[in-house]
Amino acid sequence: MVEQHRGARASTVLVLVFVAGLILGGIVATVVLYRQIATLRDDLQNVKNQVSNISGNQNINIENITVIQNTTALAEIYDEVKDSVVLIVGETGSGTVQGSGFIYNYSGSMVVITNNHVVHGTTSVSVTFSDGNGYAATVKGTDPYSDLAVLSVANSPQIEFKPLEIVDSSTLKVGNPVIAIGNPYGLVGSMTTGVISALGRTISEQEYTGGFAIANIIQTSTPINPGNSGGPLLNVLGRVVGITTAIVENSQGLGFAVPSNTILREIFGLVQFGNYDGHSYLGVNGADMDYETAQSMKTNVTYGWLVGGVVQNGPAANAKPTPVQVNDIIIGLNATRVRNGDEMTSYVEDRTLPGQTVILTIARGNQTLLLSLVLGKRPAPPA
Repeated sequence: MVEQHRGARASTVLVLVFVAGLILGGIVATVVLYRQIATLRDDLQNVKNQVSNISGNQNINIENITVIQNTTALAEIYDEVKDSVVLIVGETGSGTVQGSGFIYNYSGSMVVITNNHVVHGTTSVSVTFSDGNGYAATVKGTDPYSDLAVLSVANSPQIEFKPLEIVDSSTLKVGNPVIAIGNPYGLVGSMTTGVISALGRTISEQEYTGGFAIANIIQTSTPINPGNSGGPLLNVLGRVVGITTAIVENSQGLGFAVPSNTILREIFGLVQFGNYDGHSYLGVNGADMDYETAQSMKTNVTYGWLVGGVVQNGPAANAKPTPVQVNDIIIGLNATRVRNGDEMTSYVEDRTLPGQTVILTIARGNQTLLLSLVLGKRPAPPA
């Protein structure tokens, strides 16, 4: 009996020792595992820090490279195009005028493209290249309605002519970077940069256009000053997308340029015939619609072009089935929404020709009408 007791006690002691061993082993294993986890966490954090540092260094390097590349690109563009930009000097009855221009290869003939207002009223014109060599020039063609002019240069060697490429301007977007090169205040070969800040603007040069708008104009933040007129507006590849034409007095960073598509559309007529007569004509005048005007007229239409006058026997006066009337609101052209006068004028200028039939969408009172009219041709500009 005593022996059985002792055996049972010994067995119990062994079991307790075994259990204690298990518990102690578990504790030790847990401590070891915890230390391993902590070590792994530290290692992981170190890796994260290293990755972060590497990433930060990469970002800084990329930014530095980008800046260097952009600066280099601008310098390279300038080197490529500076010899294509010329100084234009004209003599008038009241003094001397200066402007800019650029060389263009028109069907194998080298010409200079500039603004109409640079050469308007001149009795003689000269062109000076970037190397300082100057030559007499002749005005081959002008179009005040787009402020364009084309010159030919006499007795100059072919080596002087380094033409620029003119590309499609219809793909331009607001925010695209652009470059202007010209001769502001006679400072030959000056380069400025900016962005496209708006498209489809209209401007007025009353002295040259008789009140008609110059349509489909590029607005840019590129600094443009007197003397820049006629110089090229370039994209980041050094291709011509426009020709700088005007600034708003007392403005900060606001300039305008004729789009390159206008140049490409008109160059044949300017070179071959001395003019361009493809400007369409609606025969109306008026103002932009807005909320306040709509309130006073008791209409819900707050956009479009409010007709203030209709030219007698003009295209709008002969619209069918009813003539355009004063206080009509033009809200569409060929099913294209018209928000304001800029859009209406730019559409007519860029997408139509005289003699073409267009469909006007008109808001008249509480009615919406579709009127058909045949576009006319603008009268000749003032002499």
